[in-house]
Amino acid sequence: MTEFARTAAAVQRADPTGTTLVTEAKLNELYIAQGHPIGKWIGNPRNQAAWVLLLKLKSKSPFKAGLPDGVDGYDVEYRHEGVLVDGLGAAHMAGGLGISLPVDERWDVTSLTLECERLVEEDESEDGGGTEVSLVDVRHVSAVPHVEEHLRWIKDCRDTAATTGAQLWEKRDRICPSLQFLPEVEEQLRGLAPASVAVVRRRLTELEDSVADWDPDTQPRPQWRGDVRGEFEARKRLCWFTDLDGEQRLFYLHTDYPPKPGRIHFRLVPEDRTVRIAYVGRKLGV
Repeated sequence: MTEFARTAAAVQRADPTGTTLVTEAKLNELYIAQGHPIGKWIGNPRNQAAWVLLLKLKSKSPFKAGLPDGVDGYDVEYRHEGVLVDGLGAAHMAGGLGISLPVDERWDVTSLTLECERLVEEDESEDGGGTEVSLVDVRHVSAVPHVEEHLRWIKDCRDTAATTGAQLWEKRDRICPSLQFLPEVEEQLRGLAPASVAVVRRRLTELEDSVADWDPDTQPRPQWRGDVRGEFEARKRLCWFTDLDGEQRLFYLHTDYPPKPGRIHFRLVPEDRTVRIAYVGRKLGV
């Protein structure tokens, strides 16, 4: 717990105004382990300094309190090595940083791969709905030295923070410098509902991260960082847009954002090693 407190404090020092510790329950109601409430740890005089560090942090609970507006997490479950990990899942949904108690060597890492099982609506699946499972990575810390590896990312998050769609558009060269946009997207982003801004920003950074490691000469498509899907054949007719050169092209790849049914449509541009975004708005045809 002392190392946990020092690690959380190290993250806050890197971003004093943008860091919030989100826990399953209020700090003074947490259980460190089965049968061991945090009150036992707090009551030990040698732990007072670490407890003071935790109290100085902005904190929220439960996990859903740390999610962006419009994201409730009810349609998705996250597992690590087959075990449900609600906190790490919430960190992934929020585009944040997972933090664990350093009680096992599996947590002594700066990134974790989670299995993400998501409910699929009937019109998103060829077989009429159900669930789909994908692997996702979440940034992670469990010791103070881990924070060093995330400092650049923390700084980037601070510098590219946006609370309005207009800021998303104006900061696009810092948020997603490799992505391309059709002209119509400016108005769509500027008109974005405030509740959608945080997640749309995250979707753009996921696409940016995806194309950063993409080599079109050896890979037909990027290794997607987020949930990217194509449209059914029956819906592809809705996904034609006038491209930058005036030609009509199919932008059938998409990713979702809340409140549903928000979608971002784009296509691969291998010659530029990027994706080109054609549409940000309500699900086409709905």
